Amino acid sequence: MSTRTYAGITVDCNEQGYMENLDQWNKAVGIDIAAEEGISMSDKHWEVIDFIQDQYRKEIPLTIRKIGKSGVVNIKEFYKLFPNGPLKKASRIAGIPKPASCI
Repeated sequence: MSTRTYAGITVDCNEQGYMENLDQWNKAVGIDIAAEEGISMSDKHWEVIDFIQDQYRKEIPLTIRKIGKSGVVNIKEFYKLFPNGPLKKASRIAGIPKPASCI
């Protein structure tokens, strides 16, 4: 485990850059992580992040298909919001570990 600093907050991350403790996350941290990923956050991005965090807290496994069926976004929108690995990027921005469904 290593640490990184986002928005002036030191957070615990694994070797792939995923946060280990959601309690260390806040919106400013998410914005900094999104900037690292080349993403400028919009209201729709935050809706997806809220959904992902909610599912994580409920210990419900995440998949791209599940997000596409969530009613928050469809799969095409999800890829547009978080290009080149949407579930990996969205999970990282949301401050959760990389989902098991991601390679």
